[in-house]
Amino acid sequence: MNSKKNRITGFAGSNSSQSINRKLVQYALDSFKDDETELLDLNDFEMPLYSKDREKEIGIPEKAHLFRRKMHEANAVICSMAENNRSYTAAFKNILDWCSRIDLNIYGQNPMLLMSTSPGKYGGQNVMNTAKSFFPKCGAEIIETFSLPSFYENFKEGKITDEALKDELLSKIESFKSSIQHGKKAKN
Repeated sequence: MNSKKNRITGFAGSNSSQSINRKLVQYALDSFKDDETELLDLNDFEMPLYSKDREKEIGIPEKAHLFRRKMHEANAVICSMAENNRSYTAAFKNILDWCSRIDLNIYGQNPMLLMSTSPGKYGGQNVMNTAKSFFPKCGAEIIETFSLPSFYENFKEGKITDEALKDELLSKIESFKSSIQHGKKAKN
């Protein structure tokens, strides 16, 4: 059995200082007490709005290289996608656009726990479905997915309060952990 700690990198697809998706990612990361975890803030990767003209003028910003490096240095990625108008937030989409100009292997062929949440009962399923179909093309091996509906009703004081939803996520986290332990070699 590998005694090296895994590096689990998490992020929320939102730049809101009060991001409910960030709270969900932190909750999931808290289950990885024996591993190194890092929670990224999309605000640390803010770049000019992508355009071909801007790319020609300034090149690819260092922050795009840094985001990709964080993904590639990880053994696994946990993210929770925020939904704006049934799709990615502009902040996340801009990072995705810049990173894809380096190459499309943004997530470094890492296993991913893909989540979403929203205040509504649909729990961000539209953006989840978009990400499920696109992220594998960007180097993510989606192992598990989880959507938390009605965030403010089901998440309080840093925890999922609905027992069935909590058990569902914890079961998926255990499956994800097992996949990481058996499927990935620890990166140095």
